Amino acid sequence: MKIYTKTGDGGETGLFGGGRTPKDSLRVAAYGEVDELNATLGLARALDPQEFADALLQGIQRDLFTIGAQLATPDPDKLHKALSRSGAAIGDADIAALENAIDSHDARLEPLKNFVLPGGAPKAATMHLARTVCRRAERAVVTLSRREQLSPAILRYLNRLSDLLFVLARAANASAGRPDVKW
Repeated sequence: MKIYTKTGDGGETGLFGGGRTPKDSLRVAAYGEVDELNATLGLARALDPQEFADALLQGIQRDLFTIGAQLATPDPDKLHKALSRSGAAIGDADIAALENAIDSHDARLEPLKNFVLPGGAPKAATMHLARTVCRRAERAVVTLSRREQLSPAILRYLNRLSDLLFVLARAANASAGRPDVKW
């Protein structure tokens, strides 16, 4: 089987579970942003120290694949079948896990009294980049949600995730002995 199918040469793409849509549709834009976020987290995981929050980030990457599947499958019946292969849809337990991770990492950091400039150690700078990509993905999902019914858990998850990525950026800098640069 070849990696290229040529079915998208006319500007359309196949949806998960069947059907086709223009590549510039709001749905494709939303799951494309989530895919970019996932790739950015892959970059963050590849940077030293690789063990820093690696299991947490890998779990988030898996969640983002699930969110991508949810966004790419407009038919609820087909979504159920698609998710039965990979697990359940994103829900309250996933959001609670993000909140627990935020609280755990934030408790070890100096209290924040100022805005901080993104940057520092390469791992931290990439976490800051991932945070901004996450916010963009969130905006794309909000736009889609104004036209089509989506699980509200997706928006809550992305909102918490951007907060977690900010905390992880600060934690990565602290771990590297790099102070936050205040604005």
